[in-house]
Amino acid sequence: MPTARQWIETLGLEPHMEGGYFRRTFQADHRPPLHTARGERHLLTSIHYLLTKDSPVGHWHLNQSDILHFHHSGAPLDYHLIHPDGRAETVTLGPDPYQGHVLTLAVPGGLWKATHLGDGDHALISEAVAPGFDYADMTLGQPDDLTARFPQHVALIRRYCRPPSTGDTHLT
Repeated sequence: MPTARQWIETLGLEPHMEGGYFRRTFQADHRPPLHTARGERHLLTSIHYLLTKDSPVGHWHLNQSDILHFHHSGAPLDYHLIHPDGRAETVTLGPDPYQGHVLTLAVPGGLWKATHLGDGDHALISEAVAPGFDYADMTLGQPDDLTARFPQHVALIRRYCRPPSTGDTHLT
């Protein structure tokens, strides 16, 4: 099985602002744009996304679009989700349904999401986003804002919030 470093080099992945590494793999340029309340969007976009033992967290963020996550290689990932009504759940995306993993995870727009790699060198997934991803449709979680909104999940929120920025990183 390839290592995290080999995936990064082979797929041309770059650091992602949420944590981990990514590269956009598709956008539906051949289709008319979709008109949304936030402006025109591609009908669909997709990325490769990799978490590694050196960058094991996809920090709290909220997307307006629906996202399908597909596990490809490596260890399972725990997805921590907070619904608008404050309900929290954890779902494991991974290679083994006999261990309780799901092979595909649908996360509707409007849910707060953080991802964590447990044991293992890496986890490689793909994400398909509809309507297509646009930075204007994503909000990074801020600890004070999230804990004020969801005080029942303070420990979980603080564990997976992005540390203060130390410089520019690439976005999807």
